Amino acid sequence: MAKASIIIPHFNGKQHLDDCLHSLRQQTFTDFEVLLVDNGSTDGSQAYVRQQFPEVRLLELGRNLGFTGACNAGWQAARGEFIILLNNDTEADPNWLAEVMGGFGRYPQAGAIASKMLLFDKRDHFHTAGDYVRLDGIPGNRGVWQQDVGQYDQEEVVFSACGGAAAYRRQLLDEIGFLDDDFFFSCEDVDMGWRANLAGWQTVYMPTAVIYHKLKATGGSVIGSYYDGRNFLYLIWKNYPTSLLRRYGWLVVKAQLGITADALRAWRGEAARARLRGQLAGLWGLFKMWPKRRHIQANRRINDDTLTALLTPVDAPGDDG
Repeated sequence: MAKASIIIPHFNGKQHLDDCLHSLRQQTFTDFEVLLVDNGSTDGSQAYVRQQFPEVRLLELGRNLGFTGACNAGWQAARGEFIILLNNDTEADPNWLAEVMGGFGRYPQAGAIASKMLLFDKRDHFHTAGDYVRLDGIPGNRGVWQQDVGQYDQEEVVFSACGGAAAYRRQLLDEIGFLDDDFFFSCEDVDMGWRANLAGWQTVYMPTAVIYHKLKATGGSVIGSYYDGRNFLYLIWKNYPTSLLRRYGWLVVKAQLGITADALRAWRGEAARARLRGQLAGLWGLFKMWPKRRHIQANRRINDDTLTALLTPVDAPGDDG
């Protein structure tokens, strides 16, 4: 049985496979399996993987189940003690997996490890150094677009790991479950962070675990705008504790109204209209999220002060979602 299982969700991204899969062949830590979960690609990806990367376990779903559906299918088939999600449009540093596994060894309370993700074509700039959630419920990437000048070189607890390169302890997943299929695309990794934190686990950022990401190489702004608009609200309905909403709910409302106002000002843009549709769908999502919320909050293990310390002040400088 492999120590780690790397799950790569995939849809019509054949052009990315050489960079991604060749980099996994170069890993200094070798006790792992790779599962490429294909969402019904029509670009010949399946045959290419079978011919060029026979060591990869290819799971063919036959249709597009989204990021969450593909990852969940991989999770069902994975054999490893550690479950790692990796985007297909990435390249891993040769020591990446060794550093991830070392992090799990040094931090027994870490249910997840966040990698240092840099831009593929601008390798001294960040995609993310772990993710944050503000007091108003808005999530984002630490350090996004910033030049790497050592500001995120320390190992530290963060709110969550970006799903583009997120590593999880199986023990955590057995306790809180895996990705929520209702999210489909966007924020499913932050939802994991919420559930892990509420259950008393930590996510540790590992600056020596380096991934290069072709940011925005897959997906699109209109699609992303819709799901961000919807799923930002899903996160709140499902995870934000009532006791903290009593204190900070006005910030949550203010943030959502600000998103609405920005979208209305940009109404002629397709992405702005998609954001508004997403917000409307997110409002209705309260009824879908409520049963999940009851279960999550009933199993909460940390108090308000501990959780508040994990949330980022609204006016904190230097990060952007």
